[in-house]
Amino acid sequence: MSRLRLVIFDVDGTLVDSQGDIVGAMHAAFGALEMAPPARADILSIVGLSLEVAMARLAPGLAGETHQALVAHYKDAYVGARQAGHSGPLYPGVAEVLDRLARQEDWLLGIATGKSRRGLTALLEAQGLTGRFVTQQVSDFHPSKPHPAMLEAALAETGVDKADAVMVGDTSFDMDMARAAGIFAIGMSYGYHPVSALTSADIILNEMAALPEVLGERWGQGA
Repeated sequence: MSRLRLVIFDVDGTLVDSQGDIVGAMHAAFGALEMAPPARADILSIVGLSLEVAMARLAPGLAGETHQALVAHYKDAYVGARQAGHSGPLYPGVAEVLDRLARQEDWLLGIATGKSRRGLTALLEAQGLTGRFVTQQVSDFHPSKPHPAMLEAALAETGVDKADAVMVGDTSFDMDMARAAGIFAIGMSYGYHPVSALTSADIILNEMAALPEVLGERWGQGA
């Protein structure tokens, strides 16, 4: 019997191009409190962190009530946009690659994201990906990336050894999380952090379509 392998994906900036939704909700949150919104680049720099940690970085030094109000307004704006039918598209090649990897009998797919449970469930439903990922780690139950808790939980749930797992993401938070967990880190250059920030990546790919070949070479199996 072949050993189980686990491919863990980040979501925003890796599977889904949700920057329009994120930036729009952030502008709405700051606007609700009559505060100037952060620059687009600053907003994208915090994608992947848990929302409360991300908001504290974007607006440091705020009183607790103001910080919580920003978080609440962001959630309301994001949910409102989703209910209105706004959802960022999958990046090119993502659907095909997920289908291809799922056909490998001993390869499991997982998620480690800064999204909430509610947010991830809604996104997977919108993208037709419900049931695709056997382990789904979200911000509700773990410290924010780059703490390795999400990856450690994914390994524990699936029974896969860290040597047989990879983390696929687009930010330094993803790569640093993988390094902290002792998992091979695959960076995607098309996401929200510049390649120069992905210093903990073991390899950097320019497109999702290249992932199956990389995994096949690493694990000695075709995908």
